Amino acid sequence: MSELSKIIRDEIREAGPMPVARYMALALGHPQHGYYITGDPLGTDFTTSPEISQMFGELIGAWAADVWHQIGLPVAFTLVELGPGRGTLMADALRAASGQPGFAKAARIQMVETSPVLSRVQQATLDPIVSKYGYAEPEWLSSIDQLGEGPLIIIANEFFDALPIRQFIKTDDGWREQCVAEVDGNLVFAPSATPEPGGLLLAPSLKDAPVGAIAEFSPAATAIMTELCQRISNTSGAVLAIDYGYTKSAVGDTLQAMRDGEFVSVLDAPGTADITTHVDFEALAACVTRGTRAHPVTTQGTFLRQLGLAQRAEMLKRSATPDQAQAIDDAVDRLTDDDAMGTLFKVLAVTAGNIEPAGL
Repeated sequence: MSELSKIIRDEIREAGPMPVARYMALALGHPQHGYYITGDPLGTDFTTSPEISQMFGELIGAWAADVWHQIGLPVAFTLVELGPGRGTLMADALRAASGQPGFAKAARIQMVETSPVLSRVQQATLDPIVSKYGYAEPEWLSSIDQLGEGPLIIIANEFFDALPIRQFIKTDDGWREQCVAEVDGNLVFAPSATPEPGGLLLAPSLKDAPVGAIAEFSPAATAIMTELCQRISNTSGAVLAIDYGYTKSAVGDTLQAMRDGEFVSVLDAPGTADITTHVDFEALAACVTRGTRAHPVTTQGTFLRQLGLAQRAEMLKRSATPDQAQAIDDAVDRLTDDDAMGTLFKVLAVTAGNIEPAGL
């Protein structure tokens, strides 16, 4: 039994069944035993798009540079990444965007990261890039509350999927919150004892779901997106969210856990596996505030092709060996094909003012 499992069981015995959101928050972010606090999951439990090919981050860098132009080439702005992984995306983006005159001098780089392990990896990744291309030293933040003033360009690649969710299950007498309970010494999922008014948080289209249906809602995700929208409304800029998820709110249990590259039970040894859910992009888009607008959600495949992925791949292949050229083609397929990441991953841009972001 993991140390965190003991802590969770003690809390359940004292306070009763634990909502799924609380369980996720502890399993991923417990200050001593949380999954994102104790290790480096990337490459072991999942591989993100920036790790597949440099082209992904380069195109995001070009996208950020285009937004910078559209907001009037401010002499100072903040380029932010939420949940930056190993720093690969930001490194590739900074290298690509440095070709835009004035971009490196104007950019203040902020990385929002809660994992001390990943923060050190990110710093090692970015140090040579910022030195070579003349960027100021990046800053590491633990919360979006610490973001800088002025125009913001915010990148969130595979960030929202790891935020805690509330789950509700439809019963004969209404929606009940899904909880984690202890039965005969085992952690199990169980609905709350009585119907929950929290079900009112669900999208109207889900209210008539059949008995047995499971619906998910992430208060953390909507709170963060709302805060980001308010920030760019006040200061100008854009938010780019890329994640696996669905375009329209829908019922379905998407809670999943992965350890050492294999799917495992969400309740097995909390703190030792990555736990994620599919992102509800309709709910994120609904967070727009006055002065901002959400652009139509598209797929990652369409987005990258619109940004010029094929052209970038051909450029790289000109100086590549045959094996390298094949690897580039394989990366393009993996990032864009319908049976790979192309349609599973969605892209949402929220912008201030009249910005028309590239690729959308």
